[in-house]
Amino acid sequence: MSRAWTGSAPPPPPTITPAGWLRVVLRGGALALVTFGGLTLLLALRLFERPLCGQRRPVTPWVTQFVCRMAFVILRIGYVEHGRRMTERGAVVANHSSWLDIFALNARKRVYFVSKAEVAGWPAIGWLARATGTVFITRDRSEARHQTGIFEFRLKAGHKLLFFPEGTSTDGKRVLPFKSTLFAAFFTPALRDFMHVQPVTVIYRAPPGADPRFYGWWGEMDFGPHLLKVLAARRQGAVEVVYHPPLRVADFAGRKALARACEEAVRSAMPADAQ
Repeated sequence: MSRAWTGSAPPPPPTITPAGWLRVVLRGGALALVTFGGLTLLLALRLFERPLCGQRRPVTPWVTQFVCRMAFVILRIGYVEHGRRMTERGAVVANHSSWLDIFALNARKRVYFVSKAEVAGWPAIGWLARATGTVFITRDRSEARHQTGIFEFRLKAGHKLLFFPEGTSTDGKRVLPFKSTLFAAFFTPALRDFMHVQPVTVIYRAPPGADPRFYGWWGEMDFGPHLLKVLAARRQGAVEVVYHPPLRVADFAGRKALARACEEAVRSAMPADAQ
Protein backbone atom coordinates (compact mmCIF):
# COMPACT_ATOMS: atom_id res chain seq x y z
CA MET A 1 0.00 0.00 0.00
CA SER A 2 2.85 2.39 0.72
CA ARG A 3 6.61 2.32 0.88
CA ALA A 4 8.07 0.35 3.76
CA TRP A 5 8.86 2.27 6.94
CA THR A 6 12.60 2.14 7.49
CA GLY A 7 13.02 4.01 10.78
CA SER A 8 16.22 3.29 12.65
CA ALA A 9 18.58 0.51 11.68
CA PRO A 10 17.50 -2.91 12.94
CA PRO A 11 19.60 -4.63 15.60
CA PRO A 12 22.30 -6.97 14.27
CA PRO A 13 21.16 -10.60 14.15
CA PRO A 14 22.36 -12.58 17.16
CA THR A 15 24.79 -15.44 16.77
CA ILE A 16 22.91 -18.73 16.92
CA THR A 17 24.53 -21.26 19.23
CA PRO A 18 24.41 -25.06 18.73
CA ALA A 19 21.58 -25.17 21.31
CA GLY A 20 19.86 -22.41 19.37
CA TRP A 21 20.06 -24.43 16.16
CA LEU A 22 18.53 -27.38 17.97
CA ARG A 23 15.61 -25.14 18.97
CA VAL A 24 15.33 -23.98 15.35
CA VAL A 25 14.99 -27.57 14.16
CA LEU A 26 12.54 -28.65 16.88
CA ARG A 27 10.36 -25.55 16.89
CA GLY A 28 10.58 -25.00 13.15
CA GLY A 29 9.63 -28.59 12.42
CA ALA A 30 6.68 -28.49 14.80
CA LEU A 31 5.52 -25.14 13.44
CA ALA A 32 5.75 -26.34 9.84
CA LEU A 33 3.89 -29.54 10.70
CA VAL A 34 1.05 -27.70 12.42
CA THR A 35 0.85 -24.94 9.81
CA PHE A 36 0.92 -27.03 6.67
CA GLY A 37 -1.02 -29.86 8.28
CA GLY A 38 -3.69 -27.33 9.17
CA LEU A 39 -3.59 -25.93 5.63
CA THR A 40 -4.13 -29.40 4.18
CA LEU A 41 -7.09 -29.99 6.49
CA LEU A 42 -8.52 -26.54 5.71
CA LEU A 43 -8.34 -27.11 1.94
CA ALA A 44 -9.98 -30.52 2.32
CA LEU A 45 -12.82 -29.03 4.38
CA ARG A 46 -13.30 -26.22 1.84
CA LEU A 47 -14.15 -28.85 -0.79
CA PHE A 48 -17.39 -29.42 1.13
CA GLU A 49 -17.79 -26.04 2.81
CA ARG A 50 -17.65 -23.99 -0.39
CA PRO A 51 -20.52 -25.70 -2.31
CA LEU A 52 -22.66 -26.04 0.84
CA CYS A 53 -22.08 -22.60 2.39
CA GLY A 54 -20.74 -20.40 -0.39
CA GLN A 55 -18.85 -17.38 0.89
CA ARG A 56 -19.71 -18.19 4.50
CA ARG A 57 -17.04 -20.21 6.27
CA PRO A 58 -18.61 -21.76 9.37
CA VAL A 59 -15.96 -24.48 9.83
CA THR A 60 -12.55 -23.64 8.36
CA PRO A 61 -11.83 -20.54 10.52
CA TRP A 62 -11.66 -22.88 13.51
CA VAL A 63 -8.70 -24.61 11.84
CA THR A 64 -6.96 -21.26 11.31
CA GLN A 65 -7.49 -20.26 14.93
CA PHE A 66 -6.15 -23.59 16.21
CA VAL A 67 -2.99 -23.27 14.09
CA CYS A 68 -2.38 -19.70 15.26
CA ARG A 69 -2.87 -20.59 18.93
CA MET A 70 -0.52 -23.54 18.60
CA ALA A 71 2.12 -21.31 17.00
CA PHE A 72 2.52 -19.41 20.28
CA VAL A 73 2.63 -22.66 22.25
CA ILE A 74 5.36 -24.03 19.97
CA LEU A 75 7.36 -20.80 20.02
CA ARG A 76 6.79 -20.43 23.77
CA ILE A 77 5.73 -16.82 23.31
CA GLY A 78 3.26 -15.65 25.94
CA TYR A 79 -0.16 -14.50 24.73
CA VAL A 80 -2.47 -12.15 26.63
CA GLU A 81 -5.65 -10.45 25.48
CA HIS A 82 -7.81 -7.68 26.93
CA GLY A 83 -11.20 -6.28 26.01
CA ARG A 84 -14.26 -7.57 24.20
CA ARG A 85 -14.02 -9.07 20.76
CA MET A 86 -16.53 -7.40 18.46
CA THR A 87 -19.67 -9.37 17.60
CA GLU A 88 -21.21 -6.65 15.41
CA ARG A 89 -20.73 -6.84 11.66
CA GLY A 90 -17.81 -4.84 10.41
CA ALA A 91 -14.04 -4.53 10.13
CA VAL A 92 -11.00 -4.60 12.39
CA VAL A 93 -7.99 -2.25 12.20
CA ALA A 94 -4.67 -2.74 14.00
CA ASN A 95 -1.11 -1.51 14.17
CA HIS A 96 1.41 -3.60 12.24
CA SER A 97 4.81 -4.67 13.60
CA SER A 98 5.66 -8.19 12.46
CA TRP A 99 4.74 -11.30 10.51
CA LEU A 100 3.70 -12.58 13.95
CA ASP A 101 0.70 -10.22 13.73
CA ILE A 102 -0.98 -12.80 11.48
CA PHE A 103 -0.87 -15.38 14.27
CA ALA A 104 -1.64 -12.90 17.05
CA LEU A 105 -4.75 -11.47 15.40
CA ASN A 106 -6.09 -14.81 14.16
CA ALA A 107 -5.55 -16.70 17.41
CA ARG A 108 -8.68 -15.47 19.20
CA LYS A 109 -10.81 -13.75 16.59
CA ARG A 110 -12.11 -14.80 13.18
CA VAL A 111 -10.71 -12.25 10.77
CA TYR A 112 -9.81 -12.10 7.09
CA PHE A 113 -6.80 -9.99 6.24
CA VAL A 114 -6.68 -7.32 3.56
CA SER A 115 -3.23 -7.39 1.96
CA LYS A 116 -1.33 -5.95 -0.98
CA ALA A 117 -1.64 -8.05 -4.12
CA GLU A 118 2.10 -8.93 -4.21
CA VAL A 119 1.69 -11.15 -1.14
CA ALA A 120 -0.41 -13.61 -3.17
CA GLY A 121 2.70 -14.57 -5.12
CA TRP A 122 5.02 -15.07 -2.14
CA PRO A 123 6.12 -18.69 -1.59
CA ALA A 124 4.37 -20.40 1.33
CA ILE A 125 2.98 -17.17 2.80
CA GLY A 126 0.98 -16.50 -0.38
CA TRP A 127 -0.51 -19.99 -0.33
CA LEU A 128 -1.53 -19.61 3.29
CA ALA A 129 -3.01 -16.19 2.65
CA ARG A 130 -5.13 -17.37 -0.26
CA ALA A 131 -6.33 -20.47 1.57
CA THR A 132 -7.45 -18.50 4.62
CA GLY A 133 -9.54 -16.04 2.61
CA THR A 134 -7.26 -13.00 2.44
CA VAL A 135 -8.53 -10.13 0.28
CA PHE A 136 -5.81 -8.86 -2.06
CA ILE A 137 -5.83 -5.25 -3.25
CA THR A 138 -3.74 -3.17 -5.64
CA ARG A 139 -2.65 0.45 -5.57
CA ASP A 140 -4.25 1.07 -8.97
CA ARG A 141 -6.92 3.80 -8.66
CA SER A 142 -8.82 2.24 -11.57
CA GLU A 143 -9.44 -0.82 -9.38
CA ALA A 144 -10.87 1.17 -6.46
CA ARG A 145 -14.53 0.64 -7.35
CA HIS A 146 -14.03 -3.08 -7.96
CA GLN A 147 -12.21 -3.48 -4.65
CA THR A 148 -14.94 -1.59 -2.81
CA GLY A 149 -17.43 -4.04 -4.29
CA ILE A 150 -15.38 -6.96 -2.94
CA PHE A 151 -15.29 -5.37 0.52
CA GLU A 152 -19.06 -4.91 0.47
CA PHE A 153 -19.63 -8.51 -0.61
CA ARG A 154 -17.38 -9.96 2.08
CA LEU A 155 -18.65 -7.68 4.87
CA LYS A 156 -22.27 -8.43 4.03
CA ALA A 157 -21.39 -12.14 4.22
CA GLY A 158 -20.42 -11.55 7.84
CA HIS A 159 -16.66 -11.59 7.36
CA LYS A 160 -14.62 -9.30 9.59
CA LEU A 161 -11.97 -7.83 7.33
CA LEU A 162 -8.75 -6.76 9.01
CA PHE A 163 -6.81 -3.75 7.74
CA PHE A 164 -3.41 -2.34 8.70
CA PRO A 165 -4.06 1.40 8.14
CA GLU A 166 -0.42 2.35 8.69
CA GLY A 167 0.26 0.76 5.31
CA THR A 168 3.58 -0.71 6.48
CA SER A 169 5.11 -2.54 9.43
CA THR A 170 7.22 -0.85 12.12
CA ASP A 171 9.61 -1.86 14.89
CA GLY A 172 6.70 -2.37 17.30
CA LYS A 173 7.60 0.67 19.40
CA ARG A 174 5.35 3.20 17.69
CA VAL A 175 2.07 3.73 15.82
CA LEU A 176 2.32 5.56 12.49
CA PRO A 177 -0.46 7.88 11.25
CA PHE A 178 -3.38 5.90 9.86
CA LYS A 179 -4.06 6.34 6.16
CA SER A 180 -7.75 7.01 5.58
CA THR A 181 -8.09 5.74 1.99
CA LEU A 182 -9.45 2.28 2.77
CA PHE A 183 -11.88 3.68 5.34
CA ALA A 184 -13.83 5.26 2.47
CA ALA A 185 -15.28 1.86 1.57
CA PHE A 186 -17.11 1.76 4.92
CA PHE A 187 -19.14 4.86 4.05
CA THR A 188 -20.93 3.47 1.01
CA PRO A 189 -24.75 3.45 1.31
CA ALA A 190 -24.71 -0.36 1.41
CA LEU A 191 -22.46 -0.51 4.48
CA ARG A 192 -22.57 2.69 6.50
CA ASP A 193 -25.71 2.00 8.53
CA PHE A 194 -24.63 -1.36 9.95
CA MET A 195 -20.83 -1.14 9.86
CA HIS A 196 -18.70 -1.05 12.98
CA VAL A 197 -14.92 -0.85 13.15
CA GLN A 198 -12.96 -2.29 16.07
CA PRO A 199 -9.50 -0.83 16.74
CA VAL A 200 -6.99 -3.36 18.10
CA THR A 201 -3.55 -2.72 19.60
CA VAL A 202 -0.87 -5.40 19.28
CA ILE A 203 2.00 -4.99 21.75
CA TYR A 204 5.16 -7.08 21.75
CA ARG A 205 7.27 -7.61 24.86
CA ALA A 206 10.84 -8.59 24.01
CA PRO A 207 12.58 -11.50 25.79
CA PRO A 208 14.41 -10.45 28.98
CA GLY A 209 17.62 -8.66 28.11
CA ALA A 210 16.88 -8.51 24.36
CA ASP A 211 16.52 -5.42 22.19
CA PRO A 212 12.99 -3.99 22.76
CA ARG A 213 12.44 -4.26 18.99
CA PHE A 214 13.16 -8.01 19.02
CA TYR A 215 9.88 -9.05 17.35
CA GLY A 216 9.64 -6.08 14.99
CA TRP A 217 10.02 -6.86 11.28
CA TRP A 218 10.29 -3.76 9.14
CA GLY A 219 12.02 -1.98 6.28
CA GLU A 220 14.21 -4.24 4.18
CA MET A 221 14.63 -6.96 6.81
CA ASP A 222 14.59 -10.46 5.31
CA PHE A 223 12.01 -12.92 6.57
CA GLY A 224 14.35 -15.92 6.88
CA PRO A 225 16.89 -14.48 9.35
CA HIS A 226 14.12 -12.95 11.44
CA LEU A 227 12.28 -16.27 11.63
CA LEU A 228 15.50 -18.06 12.63
CA LYS A 229 16.13 -15.50 15.38
CA VAL A 230 12.67 -16.07 16.86
CA LEU A 231 12.91 -19.86 16.59
CA ALA A 232 16.36 -19.94 18.18
CA ALA A 233 15.63 -17.71 21.19
CA ARG A 234 16.26 -19.52 24.49
CA ARG A 235 13.88 -17.23 26.36
CA GLN A 236 10.86 -15.69 24.70
CA GLY A 237 8.77 -12.62 25.37
CA ALA A 238 5.06 -12.11 24.96
CA VAL A 239 2.40 -10.50 22.80
CA GLU A 240 -0.51 -8.54 24.20
CA VAL A 241 -3.66 -7.93 22.14
CA VAL A 242 -6.01 -5.16 23.25
CA TYR A 243 -9.54 -5.01 21.80
CA HIS A 244 -11.00 -1.49 22.00
CA PRO A 245 -14.74 -0.68 21.93
CA PRO A 246 -16.13 -0.89 18.37
CA LEU A 247 -16.84 2.40 16.60
CA ARG A 248 -20.09 2.83 14.66
CA VAL A 249 -19.31 4.15 11.19
CA ALA A 250 -22.54 6.17 10.98
CA ASP A 251 -21.40 8.23 13.98
CA PHE A 252 -18.57 9.80 11.96
CA ALA A 253 -18.70 12.51 9.32
CA GLY A 254 -16.24 10.80 7.00
CA ARG A 255 -13.25 8.53 6.51
CA LYS A 256 -10.68 10.93 7.94
CA ALA A 257 -12.55 11.37 11.21
CA LEU A 258 -13.01 7.61 11.57
CA ALA A 259 -9.36 6.89 10.75
CA ARG A 260 -8.25 9.45 13.32
CA ALA A 261 -10.48 7.97 16.04
CA CYS A 262 -9.17 4.46 15.31
CA GLU A 263 -5.57 5.65 15.41
CA GLU A 264 -6.12 7.39 18.76
CA ALA A 265 -7.67 4.24 20.22
CA VAL A 266 -4.82 2.00 19.03
CA ARG A 267 -2.19 4.48 20.23
CA SER A 268 -3.84 4.82 23.67
CA ALA A 269 -2.86 1.27 24.68
CA MET A 270 0.77 1.43 23.60
CA PRO A 271 3.42 1.41 26.37
CA ALA A 272 4.46 4.78 27.76
CA ASP A 273 7.84 4.63 26.01
CA ALA A 274 6.25 4.10 22.57
CA GLN A 275 6.27 6.93 20.04
